[in-house]
Amino acid sequence: MRATNSALATALSLALLSTNSAAMELRGNVAVQYRGFFEQGAFPGQDQQHQGSISAEPELYWEWNDGIDSITFTPFARADSMDSERTHADIRELKWLHLADEYELEIGIAKVFWGVTETQHLVDVINQTDFIESPDGDEKLGQPMLHFNTYQDSGIWDVFILPGFRERTFAGVDGRFRPPLPVDQDNAQYESGAKDKHVDLALRWAQTFGDWDVGTAYFRGTNRDPLLIASADGTKLTPYYEQMDQLGVDLQATIGDWLWKFEGLYRNTSSNSYTAAVGGYEYTLVGLFDSIADLGLLTEYNWNSDGKEATSTFQNDLYLGARLVLNDAQSTEFLLGGAIDLDYNTNVVTLEASRRFGENWKGELDLWYIDADDLEDPTYAFSKDSFVQVNMAYFF
Repeated sequence: MRATNSALATALSLALLSTNSAAMELRGNVAVQYRGFFEQGAFPGQDQQHQGSISAEPELYWEWNDGIDSITFTPFARADSMDSERTHADIRELKWLHLADEYELEIGIAKVFWGVTETQHLVDVINQTDFIESPDGDEKLGQPMLHFNTYQDSGIWDVFILPGFRERTFAGVDGRFRPPLPVDQDNAQYESGAKDKHVDLALRWAQTFGDWDVGTAYFRGTNRDPLLIASADGTKLTPYYEQMDQLGVDLQATIGDWLWKFEGLYRNTSSNSYTAAVGGYEYTLVGLFDSIADLGLLTEYNWNSDGKEATSTFQNDLYLGARLVLNDAQSTEFLLGGAIDLDYNTNVVTLEASRRFGENWKGELDLWYIDADDLEDPTYAFSKDSFVQVNMAYFF
């Protein structure tokens, strides 16, 4: 946590040194959430089927020098009724941002997103996954960083120095979406002698060529995806974080009503080297049945060169989906999709729906149905974890 504390001190010092405060704003949300699982879990301790929680994510934004400089502070906390590991807190952002004509400088704790596809984001490597928040891996922990960004005719260049590493969160013994054995999160092991103090480096370039948006990135540092090593007595799993080199690329093209997407990577560690890719399209039927609603039809294919030896659940999978956007005042949206594992005949069907209520409320509905029967499939560990989730948030 020394790197995190240093980033906190740096951001706070910059805020205190400023004497020309121009604007300060407090915003954010508080939410209540319910998850109902259709059956008891597959492993000991997973007897409960009803899970409730409350969360808060305020954001304090302070800018000065006509917006050239700003501080953003975004803490997050959740209290959960079922899984003690899901009761947790994190600093998502605590950063100073300086804007200049041709560059930006960001120092502190921040979140950075890379990616264009729907099913997974192979190239999104800067932040660690907050897996106890969402099984799709989209929620991330804050990452201490120094981030320099410059806009040139040759493209957009980003340089990252990442002092310190965040360990992945895992569900506890009572929680769902966990491996067959509990994960010992207090005794993680590292390949690097610096352990979680290792300084990682990343470089990204992005450019637009006509209809195509192209990005490529290189990362060298601690692998965000740990290996889970069984203990000698076979009672728990210990995360082991290797060092890695990763080269990633993402492409997106908007051609008429078609949106073409691709992400690919090559990752090299001391134990393995592999290539992975995901690509597909979204075709939008604009003004469905002469209405203001749009319907997007999605198809993506996921591939991993490790095949059945891959630790990822997306090694040979086809995804089909439909996104309905009503374009109404309440921003109502639906996304129905299904992923078919062509190696294990596993099916995962998901439904996401969201809608605003009034000026300050937003409701979200998520449904996951998991059909996994092959013991060799990594998804089999979650075969009893189909659920429905309702989230109601108040924004201020």
